[in-house]
Amino acid sequence: MELRTRGKSIAAALCAVLWGICAGCQSQTQPAEKLPTPVTVGAVEQYVGNQGANYSASLVPYTQVALAFKSSGYVTSILQRTGADGRVRNIQQGDFVKKGTVLATVRQEDYRNSVKQYAGQVDQAKAGATKSKQDFDRATALYAAGALTKPDYDAANAQNGSAQGSLKTAQAALSEAQQALADCELRAPADGTILGRNVEIGALVTAGTAGFTFGDIHLLKAVFGVPDTVLPGIQLGKKQSVMTESYPQEFLGQITALSPQADQKSRTFQVEVTLPNAQGLLKAGMVATLNLGQTKLPSPALVVPLSSIVSVNDGSRNFSVFVVTEENGKELARRRNVQPGEAYGNKVAISSGVSLGDRVITNGATLVVDGQAVRIIP
Repeated sequence: MELRTRGKSIAAALCAVLWGICAGCQSQTQPAEKLPTPVTVGAVEQYVGNQGANYSASLVPYTQVALAFKSSGYVTSILQRTGADGRVRNIQQGDFVKKGTVLATVRQEDYRNSVKQYAGQVDQAKAGATKSKQDFDRATALYAAGALTKPDYDAANAQNGSAQGSLKTAQAALSEAQQALADCELRAPADGTILGRNVEIGALVTAGTAGFTFGDIHLLKAVFGVPDTVLPGIQLGKKQSVMTESYPQEFLGQITALSPQADQKSRTFQVEVTLPNAQGLLKAGMVATLNLGQTKLPSPALVVPLSSIVSVNDGSRNFSVFVVTEENGKELARRRNVQPGEAYGNKVAISSGVSLGDRVITNGATLVVDGQAVRIIP
């Protein structure tokens, strides 16, 4: 009896050990639960059109041009300026220059020799032209007195014409050589700011090589795109304020240009607002924001952030958004097929697929799939 009881105990112990081993094997083979994907969300809002819309604009110089060399050669000098550290340096981006300032020079020796050569040819041509003119004047007098035949008179006239033509040709060649010598100096075409420098001393440049990028930043342009629904409220010459993240104050400008044709990709019309920048606070490349008031829509529209719309990867032109829903205590991303409508600033109207107040993924929508767990971050 005692042996039978002991046998049952041993069997029970072996079963427990085997069950533990199997459970451990199962726990090791089960994959670790995937961590939720961090995303940011925005709310589906109702838009009626009378509160205005914010637009992002890029600040660009009022005028910008690439300054190119016309004469080829080795760069022998670049305009020098004293830097913030007190040391002399080559002119660089951000430096202001006056009209006519020599920015860089290519080697002039060869061009000076050409000028001397053509100048000598002009002197020879002048001497020949003077002698031919004198001969023609004598031939004219003799021909009038009947002392010179017509063929001889015509020959003197032709010789004089040829000599005068040779002089003009030599003078034109000299003028071109002088201009080529002058073009060895790359000058600022107006008062403005150096936006970029592309050459160094010793570099070999050819005609057409851009040495500097030059611009006028006393005036800047805020460039942005608007949908056609906003066009009725945009008028040339209208005052428009612009804000930047760098400064708390508003900058007042005027709407100075409106593209007559929509961009083929974005289907928006480019608008330019010219901003005075006498103090130089604004810089080219800054991102600015502005608000355009709009007329009230016939009926309210549901809008989502433009960044929340993603295309379906099936080769079609279908679009969708991911709405975050709470299911069984987890935040899950659910795909909703949508049809984008009109754009209102950085918002896009959606006719179906979402409801007011839905949370749509604005950052990370391309990283999730339908039903995937997500973690909302600020």
